[in-house]
Amino acid sequence: MAQPPAISLDNLDRNILSIMQISNRTTSDQISEQVGLSPAAVQRRLKRMRAQQIIQADVSVINPKAIGHTMTFIVQVTLERERVDLMHNFKKEMSANRSVQQCYYVTGNSDFILIVTAVDMEGYDKFTREAFFDNANIKSFQTNVVMDPVKVGLTIPIDDYQE
Repeated sequence: MAQPPAISLDNLDRNILSIMQISNRTTSDQISEQVGLSPAAVQRRLKRMRAQQIIQADVSVINPKAIGHTMTFIVQVTLERERVDLMHNFKKEMSANRSVQQCYYVTGNSDFILIVTAVDMEGYDKFTREAFFDNANIKSFQTNVVMDPVKVGLTIPIDDYQE
């Protein structure tokens, strides 16, 4: 997948992004007070950063345990054959699977790393049967059960950004 061209962000953009990563419910008025811009200028910058896909989504982070998803699994998947069409199909299947929270195509001993959530072991067993055992292109998979989610997040360290 080709890398998008580097997008120039100034210090005001980086400050706005830092605030939005903490809470996307922060109002333009609140952001404007913190960064020293008018609310309209903040709104224009947010609109531009959304259009440029710097901000990919505005979401609410749900506590999995609050809705009964008490188990998280880190799964390493190795494919039988690394044909482009088969890899594309696997990526598409994992992207569509609601139990898969994250899917990474990686280097190393496995082809993919998945973060999977389930209500219980029975739910995970059902997931593996549908996603892996019914797929002839899965050579193997190894599961790690998360015992304690020490840190979970998708925030990017904005202050490490280099222009």
